[in-house]
Amino acid sequence: MAQRDSTYSTPMMYIEGEWVGAAGRDGEDVLDPASGAVLASVPHAGEADLERALNAAEQGFAQWRITAVEERARVLADAARLIRERAELIAEIATREQGKVLVEAMGETMAAAAMMEFHAGEAARIYGRVLPRPRGTRSMVLPQPVGTVAAFCAWNFPVLNVVRKLSPAIASGCSVILKPSEETPASATEIMRCLVDAGLPANVAQIVFGVPDKVSTYLLKSPITRKLSFTGSVPVGKHLLKLAADTVMRSTMELGGHGPVLVFDDCDLDETIKTLVGHKFRNAGQVCVAPTRFFVQDTIYERFAAGFAQHARALNLGDGALASTQMGPLANPRRPGAIESLVEDAVAQGAVLMAGGSRGEGSGFFYNPTVLKDVPNSARAMMEEPFGPLALIRPFSTMDDAVEQANRLPFGLAAYCFTESARRQNHLSEAIDAGMIAFNSIRMSWPDAPFGGMKESGFGSEDGPEGIAAHMVTKSIHIA
Repeated sequence: MAQRDSTYSTPMMYIEGEWVGAAGRDGEDVLDPASGAVLASVPHAGEADLERALNAAEQGFAQWRITAVEERARVLADAARLIRERAELIAEIATREQGKVLVEAMGETMAAAAMMEFHAGEAARIYGRVLPRPRGTRSMVLPQPVGTVAAFCAWNFPVLNVVRKLSPAIASGCSVILKPSEETPASATEIMRCLVDAGLPANVAQIVFGVPDKVSTYLLKSPITRKLSFTGSVPVGKHLLKLAADTVMRSTMELGGHGPVLVFDDCDLDETIKTLVGHKFRNAGQVCVAPTRFFVQDTIYERFAAGFAQHARALNLGDGALASTQMGPLANPRRPGAIESLVEDAVAQGAVLMAGGSRGEGSGFFYNPTVLKDVPNSARAMMEEPFGPLALIRPFSTMDDAVEQANRLPFGLAAYCFTESARRQNHLSEAIDAGMIAFNSIRMSWPDAPFGGMKESGFGSEDGPEGIAAHMVTKSIHIA
């Protein structure tokens, strides 16, 4: 793989208005997924750092909750402008530490700016209401910020995930302590720089890194923390919920999925295949809403499988920073082996390998775009979220059969349906267990629409007015 000569930003924590580096602290290496080379060391917060962050956040909340909404909105709007101005740098950093194709990193960065702009507008639209009462009395419903938020986010979208945590908390009048992934720390550092440079008061937002269990246990046991916000895997989410239960903490959980795709024989087949291949292998399949289990009507099943595999084989795997690359490496050294194990298990149980099925060349964390058809439900890949470049294809005959297969797992984050029948679309909208469903489309994330799942994929919503409401508590005020 070609070596890149861009400068990688030094990952820093931000505590009580101070940028804190790795000197004098434990830490860990940040790796370049395209080469396996060490990029930098990310500092780990000790207990003294975490206690300092908590105390600062407590003071920041007392200040920020009474700050005029116009000022909250101004800070977010200015930070969004700075993200746009620095988009090339931020995207390059995201590609370098996470591996995704540069054009995807740029799109993610611009989406993060748009989301922050949306929250700037929502800051001024946090409304209560007055209830009708007999003359001389009054009842009001009053929303107020919940308090300090402990937020934890995953490495797959190192820019957007960070903004999803910081932006609604700041808009709502909360303070926030964010622990991004230690594998993609510099993206978070750059987003925090935009907020600081936009004038966010020093104690309102903190960023810390460290051993995940130590950081989460320390933050969630503190009475200062009043809300948990987490994006990540189902097992880790369940663990954090148990910790949050000790203080009856408000929680928003955006957990894993195993996205079903229902493809009916009245769809535009060629366009559907082209659309789904691009979406499946976006970010090397490391997307919580990635289409993964493809259920295809039997009348078009073989054509779909052959066409999908053909397009997948044509994708150019390589360094995400190169213009010729269409799919980058996996984000860390754990992922290729995990995908390899799932593929071997499925093939051993009778799945037919149509494309890929092997690691890519080079010293990075590469795995070829892989397509399996006739995958039995007993295969591990049909039950465990692959979180990688693996497409699983099975036939169905009736709509009821397709719905049953889509709802078979305990996940319910995102689902996709491709059909021109309005009647069928209406039925599937009601029948499929997923927090988000896209018809003849693949986009799930919009700043003004709620983002979240059901069943073991989590609860609560990010984005949209619902994301702001998740950071508020409700009071009923009765005056006689």
